[in-house]
Amino acid sequence: MRFSEFGLTTLKEVPADAEIISHKLMLRAGLIRRLASGLFTWMPLGLRVLRKVEAIIREEMDRAGALELLMPAVQPAELWQESGRWDKYGPLLLRMTDRHQREYCFGPTHEEVITDIARRELRSYKQLPINFYQIQTKFRDEIRPRFGVMRSREFIMKDAYSFDIDQAGLDASYLRMRAAYTAIFERLGLKFRIVDADSGEIGGSRSQEFHVLAESGEDAIAYCDEDDYASNVETAVALPVAGKRPAATEELKKIPTPGIKTIQALCESLAITAEQTLKTLIVEGTDGPVALALRGDHELNAVKAQKIPGVATPLTMASTEAIVKITGCGPGFAGPIGLDIPIFYDHATAAMSDFVCGANNIDTHYSGANFGRDIDVPETVDIRNVVAGDPTPGGKGRLSIARGIEVGHIFQLGEKYSLTMNATVQDPDGKNRPLAMGCYGIGVTRIVGAAIEQNHDDAGIVWPAPLAPFDVILVPINMHRSEEVKTAAETLYVELQQMGLEVLFDDRNARPGVKFADAELLGIPHRLVISDRSLAAGELEYRHRRDPESRNLKRAQALKLLQESSVSS
Repeated sequence: MRFSEFGLTTLKEVPADAEIISHKLMLRAGLIRRLASGLFTWMPLGLRVLRKVEAIIREEMDRAGALELLMPAVQPAELWQESGRWDKYGPLLLRMTDRHQREYCFGPTHEEVITDIARRELRSYKQLPINFYQIQTKFRDEIRPRFGVMRSREFIMKDAYSFDIDQAGLDASYLRMRAAYTAIFERLGLKFRIVDADSGEIGGSRSQEFHVLAESGEDAIAYCDEDDYASNVETAVALPVAGKRPAATEELKKIPTPGIKTIQALCESLAITAEQTLKTLIVEGTDGPVALALRGDHELNAVKAQKIPGVATPLTMASTEAIVKITGCGPGFAGPIGLDIPIFYDHATAAMSDFVCGANNIDTHYSGANFGRDIDVPETVDIRNVVAGDPTPGGKGRLSIARGIEVGHIFQLGEKYSLTMNATVQDPDGKNRPLAMGCYGIGVTRIVGAAIEQNHDDAGIVWPAPLAPFDVILVPINMHRSEEVKTAAETLYVELQQMGLEVLFDDRNARPGVKFADAELLGIPHRLVISDRSLAAGELEYRHRRDPESRNLKRAQALKLLQESSVSS
């Protein structure tokens, strides 16, 4: 492809609305252009990358035995009402009405549609196992679209759905998809981890996420290589504290803390650490407010907390009015001593003694609080986020925390949708049995952004070879003033293509500095420079995008290197 014919416009300045590096670089490199909030046009260069992602996904899904189909993007409300998700899915669901006043939605996912297909097409266990997949546009009406394609409203997803006769079959299908996803991300050249996760609004029993590791990742991942453990922090287990609680050494005292409503302010005022404080959070419950107590330096885990019997779902903080009614004061001074509502204590609180907590009195805290004397010794539960250094569930190591970008999620849905929507087949005994279902999603457009978050430098994108829009960028210097350079460049352009390489030929009448800057911005793995000087020496100037410096190679040597690189990638 000739640069002059590609219609590619690069930007020197960072767009004002771009917050993270992938959004900035995708706009600057001309991969995408914004249409409206959360809506992007994929320009020719970006589409080349997107198609490469799709090709690898298709090859591995086909290899795993999945069958490609294409379902409608617009779905009738009746199916979502049948599954119970029409109201439950909430404002993320883009709803619409046709001219006959029938209700529809623009599909954010396709569990209902594929279950409808299964109940119509599958009759016998002999048709199982079967797995359908599609690569298609989805829409979720995000309240605040941001980060470019990382959290857009419209996006492309690969979603697959397996159907089996029983749990054993579902386990096998799930593991097959896990292996296929692992192969996909390995082929894409991305560093990733597979982590245990919460199923969220999709539902089901078991789920795992695939995270591309990047410092800018929205999700925190807890892992330990020694224990072969990895989990999203939302689901990572915090174990009960081992050993005995230290004995009390202080008397319980009320201390004035005027205007101090945060743990940080409390610690600064009393010259203590957050580990010496206990915070009490009052949330809505199924039969009235309940309290959640945890160490001051720990963070409440909403996913864990809302699974406690008696805690309302989704987790919601109690209103100021409710807190005043319960404690006699406003937020910031609640504490467990004398609190007459159910209290759930985090495991880590069991090891606390002589701690500071709210006194249920405005501008007042207790110091020297202790279990067994001032408060009954509690049964504890796991309601906090793990932190680096916590022991692993297997007990063989300590947790580390990394940042990740979720790009894939696999679920064991079981009979969640087949029971609700009456999707059954006859088993070997002639009885109707609900289908055991799995769901497997990959964010195709998100992969492109995640790859850039993981692979970039100050100059621009650094594509892994399998994702690069072109293999080689060919940069002639002063081609429009030198007939020798022009002839050599045109000849090399043809030869490289005949070798099976995808080449971007920068034939623009532009300064060398402009061409080099664009080459680095675009992130194409291999760069070849032709000039009068290199021609006189029978050489080409070569630089890999990850190399700090270029080097001069004989023409045949450079071509051999490119051929070998193409074969290896």
